[in-house]
Amino acid sequence: MNGETSQSPFPTSGESGSSTSSFSSGASGFSADSDTSDTTVRRFAQKVHEAVDTLEQKLGMGSEKVMGLQQEYGDMAREQVRANPLAALGTAFAVGFIFAKLFTGR
Repeated sequence: MNGETSQSPFPTSGESGSSTSSFSSGASGFSADSDTSDTTVRRFAQKVHEAVDTLEQKLGMGSEKVMGLQQEYGDMAREQVRANPLAALGTAFAVGFIFAKLFTGR
């Protein structure tokens, strides 16, 4: 390429102050900016990690609550079916009939 050696315009950690590109012509190079951005990225990653942990705890408590409610209502439904089997059969028939009317094309 035009006889010049190709250099990346983006410095790496080994090139932070010794690069001859036009980007390192500032007073302190990229080392201060790199440290600041590393700190910022680490802080951001830590906050995201904490948010994920909090969400995981809330979802865990929510799923336990839902499972408890499912168990409670399942037990209540079983008791009702055992106490009134004909009413349960009639309810199941009525619900099935309604769904059949709703979902058939007639």
